[in-house]
Amino acid sequence: MVLAVPRPASLALALLVLWSLPGLAVAFGVAQSVHWYATGAALFVLFALDFALLVRAPTPQVQRRMADTWPIGIERPVTLSLQGERGQRVDVFDLHPGGWRMHGLPRRLALRRGEETAFEYHLCANERGDFHFDGVQLRLHSPLRLWWQSRMAGDAQRVRVFPNFAPLAKFAMFSAEQASRLVGAHLRRRRGEGTDFHQMREYRIGDSLRQIDWKATARARRLISREYQDEKNQQLVLLLDTGRRLMARDGALAHFDHVLDAALVVAYLALRQGDAVGLLASGGASAWVPPRRGIGAIDELLRATYALQPQPVATDFLAAATSLSLHQRRRSLVMLVTNLRDEDMDDLLAAITMLRKRHLVCVASLREGSLDTALEEPVHDLPGAIRTSATAHYLEQRNTAHDALRNHGVMVLDVACDQLAASLVEKYLAVKRDGLL
Repeated sequence: MVLAVPRPASLALALLVLWSLPGLAVAFGVAQSVHWYATGAALFVLFALDFALLVRAPTPQVQRRMADTWPIGIERPVTLSLQGERGQRVDVFDLHPGGWRMHGLPRRLALRRGEETAFEYHLCANERGDFHFDGVQLRLHSPLRLWWQSRMAGDAQRVRVFPNFAPLAKFAMFSAEQASRLVGAHLRRRRGEGTDFHQMREYRIGDSLRQIDWKATARARRLISREYQDEKNQQLVLLLDTGRRLMARDGALAHFDHVLDAALVVAYLALRQGDAVGLLASGGASAWVPPRRGIGAIDELLRATYALQPQPVATDFLAAATSLSLHQRRRSLVMLVTNLRDEDMDDLLAAITMLRKRHLVCVASLREGSLDTALEEPVHDLPGAIRTSATAHYLEQRNTAHDALRNHGVMVLDVACDQLAASLVEKYLAVKRDGLL
């Protein structure tokens, strides 16, 4: 508990000003000084008594209740409960991490003796990682409201801010196909044409002749079809760029935060499909999570990535490809998520050539939303024309880089942040459907 020196309240200052006004009359001999001095003595006694009562007042007990883990960008409640040994008037402010969006503080409470008073306020974390709540700052008012004192109470607490896992909880209530549609992925319908045998069933209109099992048809004396499903226990590895390219921001979140959210969505759906999912972060901060099966693997991915932050360094794609080749021997679908520029092409092509010796590679290139906005703005002057022309030239170079990758047989996704999750899921399911792995 930390105590500060009591300070005079606005009421005390107002009383001192009122007392000093007659003092001018006393100074010029217009009024008698005995009454003014008596009033001053009474005020001094009143101030001293109120000061002593404030200093001797016990600090209320404070308890904070909140979750230990938070998703980024999602508002969460925090409950503060206070209990005092006597009736007190107190202003409350929680020392939450700076920069977080907050509403509901500060709060003025009138505590009753022995009773617990609780209230709730809301916070929204705008960064991932480890954060601390240092304590709760209280401003206690004296009984006569002449003084106030700042005190610290409550315990410090640690909170971990993860990528936004709220969609994952929502997806748990739906099948993998329904969850894919919720993300926004456009699924092409296909009946019974996977690679793994699933079951025998009666022929349905639309089944291909290749699906008909003639021996079973002869025994049953009606058409019987073989139904197949997508092959399970395949490998998906998410290769995430943590370099300077992902430090750009669209809205409140950095591109890397959007990348992590989308990576968790496609990882969750892949795990629901029976595949194993791994993750390699490279460029700035690094992390490696070997491919694991089962929904529980999503927790390992969350723990490994929640504190990752992009750094202002150039990403060495060749080093990332080398690291992945050493870690991942089994053939996998590798989804590289970055923000591709034309100056990255030589290094990136060399990295992809190395990876394609064993893996199937898909490159997702994030596009800044500000670029599309700049092209849509009307041009009224020369600076606007130069800005629009430079944006169009940059996008043309970007498209040229994407076409160069496609000419080398690489799957390329050119997407904005809000489309990333749907595009990754759609491409993953297309690879599964077409049996490319």
